[in-house]
Amino acid sequence: MAEGQFGVAGLGVMGQMVALNIERNGFPVVAYNRGAENADHMRKISAGKNVQVTQSITEMAALLQKPRKVLIMVTAGAGTDAVIAELKGVLEKGDIIIDGGNAHFPDTNRRQEELSAAGLHFIGCGISGGEKGALLGPSIMPGGDEQAYKLVEPVLTKIAAQTEDGACCTYVGAGSAGHYVKMVHNGIEYGIMQILCEAYDVMRKSLGMSSSEIQKVFAAWSESEISGFLVEISATCLAKADPDTGKALIELILDTAGQKGTGKWTAQTSLDLGVPTPTLSMAVQARILSGLKPQRIAASRVLKGPTAAAAADRDAVVKALFDAVYLGMVTSYAQGLALIQEASKEYNYGVELSEVARIWKAGCIIRSKILDPIKQAYKADAGLVNLMMDKHFSAVVNRTLPALRTVTQVAAATGVPLTCLGASLAYVDSYRSEFLPANLLQAQRDLFGAHTYKRLDREGTFHTEWEEE
Repeated sequence: MAEGQFGVAGLGVMGQMVALNIERNGFPVVAYNRGAENADHMRKISAGKNVQVTQSITEMAALLQKPRKVLIMVTAGAGTDAVIAELKGVLEKGDIIIDGGNAHFPDTNRRQEELSAAGLHFIGCGISGGEKGALLGPSIMPGGDEQAYKLVEPVLTKIAAQTEDGACCTYVGAGSAGHYVKMVHNGIEYGIMQILCEAYDVMRKSLGMSSSEIQKVFAAWSESEISGFLVEISATCLAKADPDTGKALIELILDTAGQKGTGKWTAQTSLDLGVPTPTLSMAVQARILSGLKPQRIAASRVLKGPTAAAAADRDAVVKALFDAVYLGMVTSYAQGLALIQEASKEYNYGVELSEVARIWKAGCIIRSKILDPIKQAYKADAGLVNLMMDKHFSAVVNRTLPALRTVTQVAAATGVPLTCLGASLAYVDSYRSEFLPANLLQAQRDLFGAHTYKRLDREGTFHTEWEEE
């Protein structure tokens, strides 16, 4: 068997699929997993392929060509640190470690500093696409050591999803840029998923539609200008029947959702950098609220909602829902990309947003038709302060905003919570407002804390004694 060109450490489902993807594209793989179960399964599914499986990290290092290239595919956090510690004991100066997990970007900065001091190259690499994408072609977001990236670029670009624009892989930027971009990708994912769930809820509760009727709507949307992976899988989920009862399976699933760190981290860093991301942040809150099932059951018996009947003009509301979802998706991308842009300035990443949009066009969870015009917008103006200020997208916002107002009115009248669609409406209305009520806020702050304020009619900083003796 040929000498290994690429190592994969960690053979959970994602690690196994990535290893098979690398081998299928012509690069001999050395796959490592300490535990026997995953290692044995990898041996089984890679039988006859150019994959060597080992349970010894020392043996993996011995089997790899120099400079060694090792992709870590383990659970982010302590597990990643443990594997890195093992690798430091067997690798040599000039070897390359790639972290393909959902690492928190401060951890990536720390690891890069530690490994650089040891003479090892480090790449923090976001990978999106789930199990199928890992095997057939994910979106890959590498950042960090650019010299090291050049050495692994032939492999990463070959295994990534492919479009007419090229491989869905590019050097994202310096430091922790790769993991930062992947984190925000997941924040956008949270927002779009919740928006689609709210559209489903309006059709179910406000319009009284059945799961099969709602499925047809999502299926139609899958053929439209908002089509994308998340819209398509929503239609797939709604079409599935429970084999035991014959009912729509969606109607039998408990309405509580979990969350991992990336959505929360997106909300936290947006506060740290002072970038408004209400749609993305409220998507995290919506998941937290969903987890309060016992409390919600109790509250449903005490707190009364509206008694309004279902909206009469179903077709008109469904049509409005399409535009509302469209606008909600635009605000999700706009907020996430504005956050990446500010982080790039703050942390000297050097991210090109047109390239980010390009590598998200296929392979990743948030891939959609909207990403091509997003790429064009940032290609035309790399310093675009907000996606909604682009000529194409400002026209989309102006066209769809009335529909979002209609949907929020219908939802409010029928007691359906629009956590993210409502946040999207407030975001657009706030962003387009020449004047906001922060003048009263500043007066309040000055009254109780002497925080001072500025005036519209003259220069300087002012303080007023608001309560005269």
